[in-house]
Amino acid sequence: MPGEGDNDADIMLIGEGPGKNEDEQGRPFVGRAGDLLTDLLKSAGLSRAEVFITNVVKCRPPENRDPRKSEINKCNPYLNRQIRAIDPRVIGTLGNHATETLVDEKGISKIHGKEFEYEGKILIPLYHPAAGLYNPALKETMIEDIQQLAENF
Repeated sequence: MPGEGDNDADIMLIGEGPGKNEDEQGRPFVGRAGDLLTDLLKSAGLSRAEVFITNVVKCRPPENRDPRKSEINKCNPYLNRQIRAIDPRVIGTLGNHATETLVDEKGISKIHGKEFEYEGKILIPLYHPAAGLYNPALKETMIEDIQQLAENF
């Protein structure tokens, strides 16, 4: 699954990997987590059409498990080519796996909303939308973080 959105986007969102719904539809962030991501973008005055959305790993891991380091490493050259091709000003990493792939930081609950530099771009770690489904108390924080991301472009 290559990703989708505006090929000239100022904002690129990078998730972990496709889940069941994404695998079936061939699109990133569909289903309940995708609906929440769409709502979060709207809260910041953005639409899916004006950002580019992709994942660290391009294939669904078996049984929807977390991607292994070896799988991330195999997909990393493709992700890096995507980042160079889209050339966003701001990257939002969605969750721990995406964040740890691009910056040497761990613990999304500690670093969400903070700004990092990644190859001359602003990188802002964000909670994965699924976290808001499992813990609705995070939604307000998620809205604040995505608004911060939008303000940087």
